[in-house]
Formats: sequence, C-alpha cells, structure tokens
Amino acid sequence: MLKLSILSGGAAAGVVKGLQQLFESSSACSVDATFSAVGAMREELLSGKPCDLIILTKAMIDGLIASGQVVKGSNRSLGIVRTGVAIKSGYKPPAIITKDNLFDAFQSAQGIYFPDPDKATAGIHVLSVLKQLGLDKEKSAALRIYPNGATAMAEMAKCQEDNLIGSTQVTEINITPGVELIGMLPKEFELATDYCLGICTNAKQPELAKIFADMLTGSDAANLRKKIGFEVA
Repeated sequence: MLKLSILSGGAAAGVVKGLQQLFESSSACSVDATFSAVGAMREELLSGKPCDLIILTKAMIDGLIASGQVVKGSNRSLGIVRTGVAIKSGYKPPAIITKDNLFDAFQSAQGIYFPDPDKATAGIHVLSVLKQLGLDKEKSAALRIYPNGATAMAEMAKCQEDNLIGSTQVTEINITPGVELIGMLPKEFELATDYCLGICTNAKQPELAKIFADMLTGSDAANLRKKIGFEVA
C-alpha cells in the first residue's frame, strides 16, 4: 500500500486524524503522521525526514517556500487557532478575563502545563506571558513543560493533584479527554495563529498529498475544523 508521510504541528492533529480514515479508504493510501511542536516538525523536515505534506504556522510555511523545501503555490490555510486556558474537567474554573485574573490563576496553581517554550508556538507565547506577569521565576517549580500541547494536556488530565491549569492552542485542548477549555488569554496576551499546509518539494506522493490537502482545507471539512477550534473564514 502507498504511504503518505505528514509532519504537522499539534494544533492540526484533530483535523488530520478526523479525515484520515476517509482519505485512506478512498485513496488506498495509508497516512503516517507525526504531530508535535511546529519548530520540532520543521527541524525534522530540514534534517531529511520523509515528508509529503507539512502543516505549520503560515510564517514557517512561507519560509520553507522561500528556501525551497515547500512547493510554491501549494500553501493553503486551515484557519486561525487561538491560545486558550484549560483546567481538568469537573473542577471550578478560575476567572481569566483580565490580566489580574490570569495572574491570580497562575500564581495559585500547583502545576502550570504548557508545551515546549523553544519550539512550540503556544509554549513560546505562554512563557512570554508568565514573564510579563512576573511569574516565570516565582512559579518555576510549578512549570510542567512537555514537547507539545496535546501531551501537556493529557498529562494534566492524568495528574491527581488539585488546582492545575494549562495553556496551549485551543485545538489541542478540545481534542484531549479530561480537560476543558475555560477561555482565551486576556486581550493583551491574545495570540491567534494561522496554520497552513504545504506540499514538500521532495514529496514521494505529491498527487496524493494534493488530494489530502484538498480534503483538509475544503468546505466539506470546514465544520470539523470549526468544531475542533479553528476559526474558518
């Protein structure tokens, strides 16, 4: 059987997995997808890992087009994803509407879960927010960092402690059992990221990559993308 190799930021995992079975059954092609921080996925591509279709932030895809790793004109947006705040399901949500609310929520938390602050879009941003709040050093022992947002949320769901909080892309929160989205970061800390796909210049299955790209970004998949947390034009 043919194989389509995908490298993707974790924010798009829900839509890729949601359409994988339909694509595989209609194309007689299996999907081999890896999901993690966008920076890590970009590094995998540049290191030579086989990839037909890549999904990263728009800025990263644009950069890969400029450097020749992604086919010019193959880039398309899946939608905008915001960075949200989550807690374990069943717990009373803290207020996070204002900067002061967020400060109190983070300061009182036993554990603060978020993705890689070097390679993940949300992780870089969450650490920046903690620094702006003056909590990065004060709460250093409570910071619980994982390679990507989905893993961070899954680990928070499994933890038996009380008073836990996490922050990552809303699409990673929404697909993780045991956690719930309680809202977006306050307006002054807002982050909205455009996630785009592109077909790799070294793709072994460029035609199949285009077919799956059409499925992922098409109007038929718009409701799935919205349900997961993408803002679709």
